[in-house]
Amino acid sequence: MTAPLLNNQSATVELTRDLIRCQSISPNDAGCQAILTDRLARMGFSIEAMPFEDVSNLWATRGEGSPLFVFAGHTDVVPAGSLEQWQSDPFHPVLSNGCLYGRGSADMKGSLAAMITALEKFLNETPNPKGTLGVLITSDEEADAINGTVRVMESLSARGISIDMCIVGEPSSDQQVGDVIRVGRRGSLGGRLTVKGTQGHVAYAEKADNPIHKILDLLSALTRKEWDQGNSQFPPTRFQISNIHAGTGATNVIPGEVEVLFNFRFSTETDAESLQRRVNEIIASHDLDSDLNYALDWNLSGNPFLTTEGKLIPATLTAIRNVMNIDAELSTSGGTSDGRFIAPTGTEVVELGPCNSTIHQVNESVATKDLDQLSDIYFEILKQVTN
Repeated sequence: MTAPLLNNQSATVELTRDLIRCQSISPNDAGCQAILTDRLARMGFSIEAMPFEDVSNLWATRGEGSPLFVFAGHTDVVPAGSLEQWQSDPFHPVLSNGCLYGRGSADMKGSLAAMITALEKFLNETPNPKGTLGVLITSDEEADAINGTVRVMESLSARGISIDMCIVGEPSSDQQVGDVIRVGRRGSLGGRLTVKGTQGHVAYAEKADNPIHKILDLLSALTRKEWDQGNSQFPPTRFQISNIHAGTGATNVIPGEVEVLFNFRFSTETDAESLQRRVNEIIASHDLDSDLNYALDWNLSGNPFLTTEGKLIPATLTAIRNVMNIDAELSTSGGTSDGRFIAPTGTEVVELGPCNSTIHQVNESVATKDLDQLSDIYFEILKQVTN
């Protein structure tokens, strides 16, 4: 089952290199899932391609009965950015000083490779494990995330398929592999506030109506607001303005419209509906001249989730202790992940992957030893959850 090694590198490193060579800028899979399908099929997995619109999704299972344990991840990557800033071609993997360089090496093609090699080793040793093993792969995590894991989960739920435990391979680690695992994530609620005024010449301000001036106090109030105090698992809910756009680019023109983009990362102490209501109340309280002409559009990209009980967290902690001889920190920090689509079905979800110090950056890299250690940890988790 295990692929032959090249250049004296481990199977995990070699598979990561193969995946990096695929220019899978989201939502294009660019052949990654074909590589993974070949390896999974050789292990006896039943393969189902589940494309939705322009997104490639892969669902593979082996065995029957419960528990259904799933590895989940994504093959898509963010754009490389300025190629001149890369020390090498981002889609031509380079080994240097114990690190593997290339777009997606840490986020998250290295995790995918470690999952595959862990499964190969495990099934070589335990050909008929208890329950069902599954692999869920999408090419839509880094982009819109509307035709990927969320659609697969809807389809599986419609068939009555329920995932018991899931390891998502997001790069969770900080200083060394396994020192941090994510057992939950904050929710993400985005807003677009558009306020209209009247465009005019700055020298004749009395004939114009500057929408930027209208919202200054409002934005200040939103940034000062305490939305909640968080709890033992989550930090307080945060409001951040991410973009303000207005004007023609000329210094002597009062803009006729201003657009503000903002985002809440919210804890389990609140919900999207409450945040929307309170924002509308604050807007209403600042409509001092009763003629504020505005539109407010919302986009909920995910609710918070938290895994607290079950078998998966103890199994993961034991596996990390066995391989790394450290005790992992349980965390809910970071951005969103596809775990937000899996957890609401009642699935125990843990995110565990390599160190995240270079993800989405120029010269993204992962230490080769980290890939091998990650594969060993995944292997130990497989042993734990199938006992």
